[in-house]
Amino acid sequence: MKVLSMIQPWASLFVLREAQYETRSWSTKYRGPLAIHTSKKVDKAVCSLGAIKSLLSKHRYNTDDLPTGVIIAVCQLENCLRVMENNETSAVLEDGRIVSGNDFLLGDYEVGGYVWEVRNMKMLDSFIPAKGRLGLWEYDV
Repeated sequence: MKVLSMIQPWASLFVLREAQYETRSWSTKYRGPLAIHTSKKVDKAVCSLGAIKSLLSKHRYNTDDLPTGVIIAVCQLENCLRVMENNETSAVLEDGRIVSGNDFLLGDYEVGGYVWEVRNMKMLDSFIPAKGRLGLWEYDV
């Protein structure tokens, strides 16, 4: 199965669907099953921001108990869309869709970047320890 590693708290907020999209500087032609892996790194500065702290707290998480170094969820990668405009509070994607609110707050909508759209996000009952890698990588189930 293809796996995408993400730094915390972004990984958990994505899996918990506080953000509907994952943003990347690169695209992929791959579509299909995708596992979400949490890197060992936690961005503590981001976790201390009021809005992020509040979103984590809503799901009973804080900086110290975010899962790291594990596969936490599976989903279906449906699409990768290019960011065409960034208006500082919203972004326009190549299909004309406008991204705002938490989705905009929790992503990097730099013009020319990509938005990864997924569906059927399912958090695993038991997390799977795994060493992450850059890019999309393969995990043998």
